[in-house]
Amino acid sequence: MSRRGSVLLVACLVTLLAPPAVETLAQGGIIRIIVGTAPGGAIDPYARMVGEHMSRTLGEPIIVENKPGASGTLAAEYIVNAPADGTILWLGTQAFTEINPNAFPNARWSIDQFRPIIRGVEAPLAFVINPSVPADTFADFIAWAKANRGKLSYSSYQAGTPSHFLGFQMNEKFELDLTHVPYRGSGLQVTGLLGGHSLFGFAQVNSSLPHVRAGKLKALATTGPTRDRSLPDVPTFAELGYAEFTAKVWFGLLVREGVPDDVFGRLTEAAKAAHADPAVREKLEAQGFEVSGETGPQLKAEIKQQIERWGRLVKASGFSIEDRGSTR
Repeated sequence: MSRRGSVLLVACLVTLLAPPAVETLAQGGIIRIIVGTAPGGAIDPYARMVGEHMSRTLGEPIIVENKPGASGTLAAEYIVNAPADGTILWLGTQAFTEINPNAFPNARWSIDQFRPIIRGVEAPLAFVINPSVPADTFADFIAWAKANRGKLSYSSYQAGTPSHFLGFQMNEKFELDLTHVPYRGSGLQVTGLLGGHSLFGFAQVNSSLPHVRAGKLKALATTGPTRDRSLPDVPTFAELGYAEFTAKVWFGLLVREGVPDDVFGRLTEAAKAAHADPAVREKLEAQGFEVSGETGPQLKAEIKQQIERWGRLVKASGFSIEDRGSTR
């Protein structure tokens, strides 16, 4: 055999023996994590941190791409119409996967079209107020809100999220006649709270935490089953006698159903490695997240159970995915 033939034979063997790469499933080789909110909110840091670690594990470039609109539905619709080759991941949240199916029964996607990779992190919400509100406790706040019934509004980080429906539940329970003012991301909601454009609302802990610590916002209660370690002096709603406000939001990764099992397996192992890395965990916990790292086929069943849980509030509120502005 000639020297050139030997070189070609070795090259072919190396190609055949090399581990399969996600890149080979879509020419161009970039993996994208699609985020259904505007840049700058609580989801972005998580997506970028996990994406960077997964990129190193997989040996593939990963970018984060924001596709806000229709409470995350535009991102979901985009993904179900993309190739099922593992190069497009959905940054799923509780709101996107569990609430939206109730809010948009005629959606052009369903959870059955997705396969969860990992539930990465969980976190409670914090009920926060602008310091101009004359309240030091949740009881103080309710007394003030009742005295101003019909004059106030509450903010959420996006319509159709737990932030929205917990606010609706509070309005319903205490008969406050509040107007709902949704933002398009947790960063924008916190900016509104800091500027006094909205005076109170259920906010993500990692977005509001620096401002609570700086005294620019007040946290009156959190929605977790136990006190949040980043806000140890703030009681839970359950402690205050309102266990019905207990809820956690979560972020995780999903892909379209139909992604080959070997590719799904590689993505899952890379995601697990990212959430198990001590440096990543430390950073996530510093931002108010609890690292879950849960994987497995039971994730989809759990999501479907939660779709039923949120159904009552969605129905009672009259919300549909087309609602983008202020609502009572």
